[in-house]
Amino acid sequence: MNVQTFTPREFHRQAHEALASPQIRANFRKAMDGLMIKRRDVFGDWDLEALRELGANIRLRALAKLPDLLEQLEANCEANGIRVHWAEDGEQACRVIRELCEARNARSVIKGKSMVSEEMHLNAHLEAAGIEALESDLGEYLVQLNEQTPSHIIMPAIHLNTDEISGILHDKTGLERTRDVDIMTAAARAQLRERFMAADVGVSGVNFAVAETGTLCLVENEGNGRMTTTVPPVHIAVTGIEKVVEQLRDVPPLYALLTRSATGQHVTTYFNMISSPRQEEEHDGPKEVHLVLVDNGRSRIYQDNELLDTLRCIRCGACMNHCPVYTRVGGHTYGTTYPGPIGSILSPHLMGLEETQDLPTASSLCGACGEVCPVKIPIPDLLVRLRKESVGEGRGNVPGAGVKRTRKEVAAWKGFQWLATHPAAWRSGVAVAGKLRALMPTRLGPWTDYRTAPRPAGTSLHALVKQHQAKKPAREESQ
Repeated sequence: MNVQTFTPREFHRQAHEALASPQIRANFRKAMDGLMIKRRDVFGDWDLEALRELGANIRLRALAKLPDLLEQLEANCEANGIRVHWAEDGEQACRVIRELCEARNARSVIKGKSMVSEEMHLNAHLEAAGIEALESDLGEYLVQLNEQTPSHIIMPAIHLNTDEISGILHDKTGLERTRDVDIMTAAARAQLRERFMAADVGVSGVNFAVAETGTLCLVENEGNGRMTTTVPPVHIAVTGIEKVVEQLRDVPPLYALLTRSATGQHVTTYFNMISSPRQEEEHDGPKEVHLVLVDNGRSRIYQDNELLDTLRCIRCGACMNHCPVYTRVGGHTYGTTYPGPIGSILSPHLMGLEETQDLPTASSLCGACGEVCPVKIPIPDLLVRLRKESVGEGRGNVPGAGVKRTRKEVAAWKGFQWLATHPAAWRSGVAVAGKLRALMPTRLGPWTDYRTAPRPAGTSLHALVKQHQAKKPAREESQ
């Protein structure tokens, strides 16, 4: 199967191709409509705004204390028997995990769902070292078989329909073609069950890391997360530093918001709480548990009082499900690990504005993403801030700030500034522009791709006022 490679630099071309694909449009439209309806219905009996306010305050409180909470988390995890490792960037995190695997002669890794591991390209790193890494989440498993990346942070294979999934399983595993979802699920389950039992190491993500108790919380529906974290002898959890919460009592409100916002469920099938490796009196569980805390640009975001709101995110995907851009072009169009509105404000920090300069403008600024965000991240405001950063009008706190600001543009604005502050020159310029209006170009760069180029008026407003004033005395004399 010919699999396309996507990059954020080619967002516009990729968006046009997605819009021209009836299959992509149909797949996403059906899925997104269902998710929006489920979210609306499941919150029907709740005071949603009060719950959102509570969730936002919990996340803001955790971020306000983030350095201290991370130290507390490390101390309590270590006291519980969980080894904690720190990684400044994705490359260092991959190296830590690879060295842990190599020290135990591990040749096979089974993975639960983890967007941070996608962010740091862990699978490719392990495979380059001769260590097989297999995704166990069904959606992740399918996109891995298809040599793709996830197109949604909650539902990785949401871009595929039943026939496409059947074709992938047939081509990659030999399963007879079928449209029966139960048969396909059972086949994938049987294939994965063997790999769980044979894996040397299990790798998972973390939804919430509780500083108070040193507990790692994992939210999932398929049971693959529980298998990943209990069957292999070694469990490695990897997460961004922003996932820490202060107390165990902070988890239930966030959990209620996460499940309802993501899939319209009251609770997920499984909620895993890991506080230690297997104890002597226990019959199952890993002998070792490691936690890898990944920065990868997050501390830089944290230093900006406005942009740090990005770190509130609990990875529910609701902003994607309601975004009129994402729902029409899909996640791969963005060419990043995190697509949609949240990706458009997070990816510039992780990859730099040189790579992602078109993502902050990949939005209609309708405000739907901010209205549905369970922790009230002001996504539209942050998109505007990043647009300013891209043209050099922000604080310069984002890598690649000013990438869209060209010398020609700078010269044009300096010229405008000079004219606007010299009245005589301005009046002369306006007069000349009015006389030469027929020569005005119809193309003014990307701005006129979807707009008509403005044309100066033949007579300026000041000239019209003077003409009117000159005629007024004549009319008065005639009366």
